Formats: sequence, structure tokens, C-alpha cells
Amino acid sequence: MTAELIVDARNATGESPVWNAAEQALYWADIPAARLHRWSAADGQTQSWQTDEMLACIAMHPAGGWIAGMQSGIFHLRPQDDGSVQSERLAPVEHARPQMRFNDGRCDRQGRFWAGTMLLDMAQGARVGALYRYDGQLQQVLDDFIVPNGLAFSPDGRTLYLSDSHPSVQSVWAFDYDIDSGTPHNRRLFIDMKQHPGRPDGAAMDVDGCYWICGNDEGLIHRFTPDGRLDRSLAVPVKKPAMCAFGGANLDTLFVTSIRPGGDLSEQPLAGGVFALQAGVCGIEEPAFQP
Repeated sequence: MTAELIVDARNATGESPVWNAAEQALYWADIPAARLHRWSAADGQTQSWQTDEMLACIAMHPAGGWIAGMQSGIFHLRPQDDGSVQSERLAPVEHARPQMRFNDGRCDRQGRFWAGTMLLDMAQGARVGALYRYDGQLQQVLDDFIVPNGLAFSPDGRTLYLSDSHPSVQSVWAFDYDIDSGTPHNRRLFIDMKQHPGRPDGAAMDVDGCYWICGNDEGLIHRFTPDGRLDRSLAVPVKKPAMCAFGGANLDTLFVTSIRPGGDLSEQPLAGGVFALQAGVCGIEEPAFQP
């Protein structure tokens, strides 16, 4: 299960990898660079698009392009062949404080778009982050987070998983999820990540209902069973894996984006790269947005 470098992207914060099955291509964002990237499995070629503000999370849009959580709200992005992006803001967000942005996000099994917000200066440890649902209207559903992250939905859609990756929290919760109303309830601790190496970052779900989450700072991706038991841990040659996603022709490849911090990178020259691992299990295709 050796990790293969597929793009030496050198992303400042590589996030939100999404496999586009129709194109057999991986898309992802570099948040502070405000760029959308694409890697083609057929020829290994990459393409990038510059956006107008920080781009945090994406999901496929049925009209083409992507629904995206950015700094000032939820957008519909349409990448163009010339490297430009047609951008339409679908809903503005009223942040709790200035200097905030969206962070981790994805669609539930019914196609509602979910995304969390955080303060840009994570070191402040301010509990001003919130989790939002967008289904044509933007609504705050949960709050009191520092860095909401690790959002995922069980294969049947009836369990929502969410983490807070701030060093003072490092917890993953599970919620019962009402698929008709799109409402989480019955919150309980799923994983205390302080008992495992790495802070909880971005996540993915496999066909067995197991939850894969990046262990940031420790170069690991952990697989937890539905009862919260650690099943296996895969290594990548960088300290800060940020988010993982299943893709490939059979959805059996685990793609991992990463963060390239400042300072001495002699021990992790590939930091900020995108990696591929054979996970030994298949994932689930990401739902597109359904307004």
C-alpha cells in the first residue's frame, strides 16, 4: 500500500478532492491560492483555474461545473477552457466574525450541499465556526466549532459524521441524520482522536460504511469501522495529509491531498502533493448537488 505521488502540486492547502467518474479525473482545491485543479487519469495531465476568492470545498453541479464553498458564500463555478472561471454567487453567508471562510464540505446522499466555516486564524481557537446546509437556501444548522472538518455520510445516508480538527478538540462525532428533512440529531462521540496519531482532517466513506480520515501532522490515513474501532492506517510521505477521496475506474484508489507548510521541508519535500494508494476496498461515488 505504498503511496504514489501523482501530482507534485506543492499546494499550500490541498483540499476537497472529488473524483469525476464521467471524466475519469480528480479535481481538488488549493484553499489560500484560490485555485481549482484537475488531474486526468488517462494521460496524467493537470489543469488549473484561478478563482476570485479562497476556494475551500466543491461538489459536482448538475448544470456543469461545481458548487463551491468559498469565503463570502456558496458559488456555482464553471471552469472554462481558457483557464478562466465563470462564477455565480448562489448565497451569501453572514459569518459570526470578519476574516472567516468556508472549510470542509460535500453533498449528502440526497444532493444537499453541506459546508462548515472557520476563522482564518485557527490559532485563536475561537468557537465561531458553524455547519451550513444549502439546498437552494443557505441555513445554519450547527455551531460552536473551531475548525469543522471530516464531514461524511454513511452509505445509507442515515449517519452524518463531523469532526473538529483544532488541537484543543480533536474529536469526531456521529449524528443520526433524517434524510427527508436533512436534519442531524442525537450527536455522540464517535472517535476521540487524541487517542490516535494525528489531528482529524478531511474524510471519505467506503462501501462497508467505514470512515477514512486523514491524521494531519502524522502522515497517516486511518480507517475506522462503523462502531468506532481503528481498522488500519495507511502512510503517506508527508506530515500533513489534508483530505482523502475514493476514485479510479473501480473507485478502489484512495487519493490524498496535502498541505505544504512553511519552513524546512527537507524531511518532506513532497509536501503539498497529491497521492494515490490502493486501499483494499472500494469507495462510494460522490453525489452531485441536487437543488
